[in-house]
Amino acid sequence: MLDKPRSSLAGFFEGTNPTPPVHLGRRYDTSGNFLNEPGNTVVCHLVNGSASEAAVVELRERMRAMPDADRLAFTPISSLHMTLFQGIIEYRRRLPYWPEDVPLDTSIDDMTRLYLGRLSGFEGRGAFKIRVVDVVPTGLTVAGASDEDEGIMRAWRDALSAPFGYRHPDHNSYTFHITFAYQIRRLDDEMASQWQDVFDDCLSLLASQAPVIELRPPAFCRFKDMKHFEELLVLG
Repeated sequence: MLDKPRSSLAGFFEGTNPTPPVHLGRRYDTSGNFLNEPGNTVVCHLVNGSASEAAVVELRERMRAMPDADRLAFTPISSLHMTLFQGIIEYRRRLPYWPEDVPLDTSIDDMTRLYLGRLSGFEGRGAFKIRVVDVVPTGLTVAGASDEDEGIMRAWRDALSAPFGYRHPDHNSYTFHITFAYQIRRLDDEMASQWQDVFDDCLSLLASQAPVIELRPPAFCRFKDMKHFEELLVLG
């Protein structure tokens, strides 16, 4: 009898979600190679050398050690970050993922220069802390460490929507996360209990070693693919 994954994991297993991963073939290929997909974004990188970074990397390594981890395309440790606000990206040139006042055929480089100008003098909404609320095959689901922190993060998103010129449909319900990997293939249902055990152990490790994840200040970044996010302007 096949194991049944818990609800937050159901979308990652073959039996409960047989559809192909949405970004496969455009963001990365079936060998796990990341493809050219330029864009820009506002992210918070992990603090290099921090105890919480070490804990996050340990979680990532535990996942990579799973027998069917070859079904995942892992991003480099140096790219680990939490997205605060989604910028524009090459293969999503449509409203409401693009500012209405800028032609849809504007180059990514020109868009990045435009946003650098719009973000000049931008006033952030203050510092915040985050905690991990769930672990899934593609990484960590995070939220504000307190209700106040969550409110500050949401205030950042509201403020950034003005210079970026749009709000995605999930603007208010956006789930903050730290991506470790993308799915090449859905996971085997028979491995569900093993994955759940790993994730439970990971949550216990975080509770004891990194109840708060340390982040660098929000920064406007550009990228060519999912392997590196170059900070152009620190906003915090």
